[in-house]
Amino acid sequence: MPTLEICCYGLDCALAASQAGADRIELCAAPQEGGLTTSLGVLREARSQIHIPVHPIVRPRSGDFCYSEQEFKIMLSDIAQIRDMGFPGVVTGILSPEGLLDKTRMVKIMAVAKGMAVTFHRAFDLCSNPYRTYHELAELNVARILTSGQQQSAEAGLSLLQELNALGSGPIIMVGAGVRLANLPKFLEAGIQEVHSSASRLVPSAMRYCKAGVSMCSDKTTDEYLRTEVDPAVVEAMQTLIRLQGDVPPLTAAEHHSSRLNYLTRLTGN
Repeated sequence: MPTLEICCYGLDCALAASQAGADRIELCAAPQEGGLTTSLGVLREARSQIHIPVHPIVRPRSGDFCYSEQEFKIMLSDIAQIRDMGFPGVVTGILSPEGLLDKTRMVKIMAVAKGMAVTFHRAFDLCSNPYRTYHELAELNVARILTSGQQQSAEAGLSLLQELNALGSGPIIMVGAGVRLANLPKFLEAGIQEVHSSASRLVPSAMRYCKAGVSMCSDKTTDEYLRTEVDPAVVEAMQTLIRLQGDVPPLTAAEHHSSRLNYLTRLTGN
């Protein structure tokens, strides 16, 4: 049955996704930056509170995936920390200035990540030769590739995604970028076995006082009194659709209620 991975920006989102039926969580920070390495505190709490696989992202900054020596040193340190904390997987990626896989550094990453499943993230969508990169990642025993098929959205990149998925002898192709409940059937019908979604909604701030004219963000169009978080109802609906496609009985209303109750109990401590 296809696997549903949910991208979570924080502990509350990760708890919500796990209780709503996600199969795996990609844990990161900074949604507006496309996902960056999260804090040690979040990692510790996720490790102790979440009981489905959690794969933290290791990405030291936004922008491209060609890193300085100092940035690469930080990446190796973060991967070692995540490994030592007992996480089953990690999400990362690195390219050369020419847009090829930085094999020398990726070999070092794989050595430090030994024992964990490594997902090569959407750096793949910025590489200059996806077929060559796929085979090189296969040689390194990378577990999966998170990709939109080198397009802005996975739906637009479906043709390449199907080609890569048909290779079948290397990393799993996990489809991400714009994967939603509405278009999920397209990917399932195409034979995709892993999908990645934020399943998100915008939630207003709990602040009753909102200071006008002062922003913490360089992008002045950003509304800092709205935040992105996982919508458990969307996660549940996506998982139900996947189960139906795989002839697995969907969760009953009682099972959904129990799942939500467990989540609320854990969140409030009551």
